[in-house]
Amino acid sequence: MTAETSQTLDRGLRVLKLLADTDHGLTVTELSTKLGVNRTVVYRLLATLEQHALVRRDLGGRARVGLGVLRLGRQVHPLVREAALPALRSLAEDIGATAHLTLVDGTEALAVAVVEPTWTDYHVAYRAGFRHPLDRGAAGRAILAARQSPSTDPGYTLTHGELEAGASGAAAPLVGVTGVEGSVGVVMLADAVPERVGPRVVEAAREVAEALR
Repeated sequence: MTAETSQTLDRGLRVLKLLADTDHGLTVTELSTKLGVNRTVVYRLLATLEQHALVRRDLGGRARVGLGVLRLGRQVHPLVREAALPALRSLAEDIGATAHLTLVDGTEALAVAVVEPTWTDYHVAYRAGFRHPLDRGAAGRAILAARQSPSTDPGYTLTHGELEAGASGAAAPLVGVTGVEGSVGVVMLADAVPERVGPRVVEAAREVAEALR
């Protein structure tokens, strides 16, 4: 901690991070141990966070992340989209195909940013806001592959005709970005994805991940 930072705010943010990393919540005692502060401090932090709906406590007294974080989360997509656009533009122009950033939204894949190439005679129309199941399409399948192998490089995923007849897709997951689960990919009208596209998509996914860190 430095003179310019707030110790109380720092502790409150650490509480939220600890709660976000658990599915079953934490007790005051557990939080006290993890933070290295006494229980009275933890009670005050939780009471303040509860007032803002950022934390809730169940009947057993375990603290969990509150629904108030959803209101904050609504502002995440525009920030992520802005950070990803340079890499998506470069990818779309390089490959000559529609590039997209897709994030997990519940059980679905949600396209939050789309860039179309400027020099091609035709390309696949793909819009921001498009949703599809995670187990269909390259974007969702790439995310699932990263979930299955979180400690290894999942590479890229190729699909054909799963979301649109005659269209092929390639996507690579975002790796190493805390709190963001998604993928970067391209979709094109082709029977098969050219060999160079997969590695180029992986490169773009790394660029986006770097921009979000």
